[in-house]
Amino acid sequence: MLTYTLRRLILAVPTLIVIALVIFLLLELAPGDPMAQVPLTVPDEVREQMRIALGLGEPAPVRFGKWLWQFFAVEPMVWWDARFGTGFAEGTQRVISWQTRSPVMELVMQRLPQTLWVVGMAYVVGILIALPIGIYSAYRQYSLFDQAGTFVAMLGYSLPPFFSAVILIVIFSVHLGWVPMIYDTTHRVTDWESFTFQVRQSILPVMVLALQTTAQISRYMRASMLDNLREDYVRTARAKGLRENTVVLIHVLRNSMIPVVTMIALGVPSIFGGAIITENIFGVNGLGQLLLTSIRANDLPTVQTVTFMIAVLIVLFNIIADLLYGLLDPRIRHG
Repeated sequence: MLTYTLRRLILAVPTLIVIALVIFLLLELAPGDPMAQVPLTVPDEVREQMRIALGLGEPAPVRFGKWLWQFFAVEPMVWWDARFGTGFAEGTQRVISWQTRSPVMELVMQRLPQTLWVVGMAYVVGILIALPIGIYSAYRQYSLFDQAGTFVAMLGYSLPPFFSAVILIVIFSVHLGWVPMIYDTTHRVTDWESFTFQVRQSILPVMVLALQTTAQISRYMRASMLDNLREDYVRTARAKGLRENTVVLIHVLRNSMIPVVTMIALGVPSIFGGAIITENIFGVNGLGQLLLTSIRANDLPTVQTVTFMIAVLIVLFNIIADLLYGLLDPRIRHG
């Protein structure tokens, strides 16, 4: 397992470099000029100096190589210096946002806690709801519970986040007044009252993101459970006199979780994509809002960095899913 993990991590490096190149080329072909935000009263010679200062006067291969060096070498050295008090990154240039003129990774670290709170909570809640629904729906196939679960899953698949968010805001914030409409990112948890407010203001964005997660994973769980409930080993286990709970929750569930693990692991980056819209609707000052504002401002270094970090998540959770296969199914061995 250790050899397989190391091999996958080594192979992930060229994969990520190719992904970074594709992102860079797509942004190079995108319309728009970063200097469009500069007032027209600025003289042409000053505008040209600003363009050179941003690195726009260099060839594309040079800018791509510089970004790779800054992301993979300079930023880790900056983190190391901040943690251990060394000076490896002293005098080096970091990835700078064209919009704010500040290091992109500092912007990311400022926004990351808000995104992780909302996205992480939504994903955990979605999984905790989806797995029991999928298991019981399969065990009680075509029952009223199964039909209700199918209906909820259909809603989760059909309603995009921007639509379901508006519906929830109108019902629970405007008409009922139970939860805040806008997420207060400046709120700090210091006591029980502030914690309850943090939970209340997180309910709507978490519900919007958890709805799609619940719909997807519950359907995968149900389909996988149905496939395994029809297998011969289930009839054999029942014939041996094993309790029904043991047959379903140990033997069937363990084999059924193998394809579901893939869905759960690969769904982590996709929920970050859903957070891009949700954060802007509820005013969550997270990575999704940062990405959209950077796209509007043609802030290519920020867009490239945030997009690449999402790609890293996809590759990383692919590896995690493969490793979990071996833990769930002893028949799978990584050579």
